[in-house]
Amino acid sequence: MAETYDAIIIGGGVMGASIISNLATIGMTKTVLLEKSTIGAGSTGRSSGAIRMHYSTAVNASLAHESLKVFTNFSDIVGGDAGFVKTGYMVFAPSEAEKGFRENISMQQTVGISTREIDQKQAAELAPAFDIAEDELIAWEEESGHADPSATALAYINHARAQGATIHLETPVIDFEVLSSGTHRIITENDSFESEIVIIATGPWTAQLLQKINISLPLLPTRHQVFLIRRNLESIPTHPGGGDMTNLIYFRPEGHDLTLVGNGNHEETANPDSYNQKYSLSYAADVWNRLSKRMPSIGDAELFTGYSGLYTSTPDLHPIIDAVDGISGLYICSGFSGHGFKLAPAVGTVMTELITQGAASTVDIKPLKMNRFADGKLNTTKYSFKVIA
Repeated sequence: MAETYDAIIIGGGVMGASIISNLATIGMTKTVLLEKSTIGAGSTGRSSGAIRMHYSTAVNASLAHESLKVFTNFSDIVGGDAGFVKTGYMVFAPSEAEKGFRENISMQQTVGISTREIDQKQAAELAPAFDIAEDELIAWEEESGHADPSATALAYINHARAQGATIHLETPVIDFEVLSSGTHRIITENDSFESEIVIIATGPWTAQLLQKINISLPLLPTRHQVFLIRRNLESIPTHPGGGDMTNLIYFRPEGHDLTLVGNGNHEETANPDSYNQKYSLSYAADVWNRLSKRMPSIGDAELFTGYSGLYTSTPDLHPIIDAVDGISGLYICSGFSGHGFKLAPAVGTVMTELITQGAASTVDIKPLKMNRFADGKLNTTKYSFKVIA
């Protein structure tokens, strides 16, 4: 006999966790989350954890802005500790990106984001360790920083549980049926679950799950690498986070003396069930060299560790947050292309609005509809460095 719920969320990363928590907040607590492994075991646990709001589109910038409001008040809104650390965030752009860069800052300010263009002198005061070219463009987000993705996901799960939601771990979905009654049946190894509402938030496994109901979407799992470098504190005591389009890297401080760094443009297609989770020393050397162009004193640091994780990428580097046309009660939340963690709090909000009200009101998510690829209405970015998008 199938267990019946008001909603089923498939996927226990930070997106699924945020969604079930937000549903619980409005009193929708007869819900269940099905996770094939443990909470945050997929992309979430291997995220860089950076939180910033510099984007080329109002939809991503707005989701990031609304999410920052939650991260900075997480214990009051959700409960628990997301590990948010305010470091400030600098965005560097080469002179040839001037037009798009300034258009983006203007758009972000219109959204309500606290960001501004600063000059080289101001940047040097904020980050003495940075080497900055005379013709570079610099944006400064004072309120941004980073947080702990796994802790964030667990806090959302704990909040949902406390409100009465059900969480099943080590429960992989093996089949998905759309019944003639309009109900969805989700079959796992030991049980089956039914609901009129199903939300798919399975990250790099989304495409293969959708194949079970003959839906094809351009959701590509890609492998990215991240490194942690131990700084010499006499040379670089601390520094803000950064998105560096000149050197094609992103970075942030971690803990007392580490710097996390990656390059979101160097990716490869991966099988989410069997990809290499280690890091490449040659790639680490390349990224470290790029980082040393921004922070020359990082050259006397040492490589601490590294790891690989998965993005779920779409052709326009924007997620799909939408109800599926023609299948009542089915929703997709995937394809964040490396941007997901910093957007997760707001995604839980807009998904809840979409499910319960038929449309999102906190942020206009119409640009994230699933049919935009077939309709040729892709979102565009003003930058070639895709991780900034």
